[in-house]
Amino acid sequence: MMLRVLNLYAGIGGNRKLWDDVEVTAVEIEPQIAAIYSDFFPDDEVVIGDAHQYLLDHFKEYDFIWSSPPCPTHSRLNIPNQGITRADFKLKYPAMELYQEIILLKYWCRGLYCIENVISYYDPLIKPQIFGRHYYWANFYIKPLKEKKELEIDQKTSGSERVKFLQKRHSIDLSKYTIRYKKGKETLLQNCVFPPHGKHILDCARGAMVKPLTMFTEEAEG
Repeated sequence: MMLRVLNLYAGIGGNRKLWDDVEVTAVEIEPQIAAIYSDFFPDDEVVIGDAHQYLLDHFKEYDFIWSSPPCPTHSRLNIPNQGITRADFKLKYPAMELYQEIILLKYWCRGLYCIENVISYYDPLIKPQIFGRHYYWANFYIKPLKEKKELEIDQKTSGSERVKFLQKRHSIDLSKYTIRYKKGKETLLQNCVFPPHGKHILDCARGAMVKPLTMFTEEAEG
């Protein structure tokens, strides 16, 4: 079954990499990043613009919506003594666009949706499902996935080696690109959802399409 999918805050498409039988509209605000996404997924429609506003204007048009709002203001790195050592660190209010999207889709979306973010430094205001190292707010049950323990890399490893490690982990090659994006290749790769997880979650959504809504809502809450 071909799904009409909206992929918001698309980045370079880590979550998208292993999807099949999909017709995707991807929204990314940074033109250079959107260009890389287009190279990787030439059949997708790519919109350069504000994903938050695009969701409000177009959410009724899709079978499945994936959203990954920016995570830095929610991250556990905002806890004192949990990695904040930079002199230029500036604490900011948590960006509430995340919860605006959760509430909008929970009450208005008639398709399926999944909103992804990091595990936050505060207790989440709306209860998520936890899968891997991330929070997910979805109107279907995300089944646990048995996996081998992920390889780690030492935080002291040089930037170039970290990029090589992340490229191998995600099977994404950025070597031919000169990244002018202010945070560079490492941040682009770190922001990627692990491709097998993106596929697994879409597969769970597809499975939910054959169940009454109450069935998978009860599973998620249980």
